[in-house]
This record gives sequence, C-alpha cells and structure tokens, in this order.
Amino acid sequence: MEPPTLAQKLGTTTHISPLLHKARRLGLGPRELEILAAQRGCRHYSNGAEPATPLAAPHDFSDAELAIALLSPALRYDPHSIRCGAAMLSAAGNDPAQLARMAIRERCSGVVRYVAEAGLRFEPENLFWKLLLESLPASSPPRSGVLPHPTRFVAMTGFTRHGPGLVVEWQRPSRTRSKTHDD
Repeated sequence: MEPPTLAQKLGTTTHISPLLHKARRLGLGPRELEILAAQRGCRHYSNGAEPATPLAAPHDFSDAELAIALLSPALRYDPHSIRCGAAMLSAAGNDPAQLARMAIRERCSGVVRYVAEAGLRFEPENLFWKLLLESLPASSPPRSGVLPHPTRFVAMTGFTRHGPGLVVEWQRPSRTRSKTHDD
C-alpha cells in the first residue's frame, strides 16, 4: 500500500506534478530530494551519511525547484520533507515571485503560505517573507495538525553567551556547498 500524499492528508486531490516528474527523470525520489537539500546546506536536517557528490547540479534542479518539490502535495506525506522544503524556500538567491508562480503551478500555494507566515512571524524584518506572501494568492489555513508546527522550522536555544535568553533562528541552507558540480 502506497503511503498517503501530503494532498491526501490535507484533504485535497493529489495532482500529477510536472516538477516531481522532472525530479524523477533526474533520479530524485522523495528520499533523494531530502538528501539533496542536506547537500545544498540544510545541515540541520542532515543525518551525516549523505554522499559527497551532489545528486543534482543547481543548473539542473534549482534551489527553488527543490523547495517547491519538497512542499508539493503530490509528494508522499513526511513532516521531515516539509521541514527541508521550508528551509530550502528561504535559500539565498531564491526569488519570491518565482517561488509563488511555482507554488501555484504545483498546487502548494497554501503550504508555501503557511511556511511564509511562520517565516514572517520569526523574521518580521526579512523582506523575503513579505514579498513571498504578497505574491501568493489568499488561501484557507491548511488542515490543523498536518503541517509541522511553525517552531519546527526554527532552532531555539534557551542559553546564550550572555546567559539565559531565547535565541530563535530560521533554519535555512548554509552557503557552504560542495564544489563537485559547477553552480
């Protein structure tokens, strides 16, 4: 029996995803998409066993495509994939308008809106989140309990160099990447 898709968990119809077809042509199934996110700098979601050679070059499958693929309702339901997608969404160089167009095409604008609203809550001065939200259509909130709680998209610590205190940091890919493929 096939695991449910994110769409099924959200109570919507699973569509045929052109982006996930492209990923499959590149040899990127659900697990490989997560590995690629870790290879592209999502160290927070790495298990440390990812191969050194990137599974796909950025010119073949961009960070924006990776983010939207991981958030696609046509993908099998996995909160880990959603958290990886949330991190990749805010990768340096991603264009909010392009992300919104891709999200609409992939029928995940509600999921992307949910992540962007969380991003804006934790990073209210980050213009990226404001622009992304402005580019997305209005949508109803997703079914409660399906998407990870917004705190799962951040790292929190209760202790700083100066003693007790809350520090919250949005999880996004680090700029350190493998140099095996040309960017």
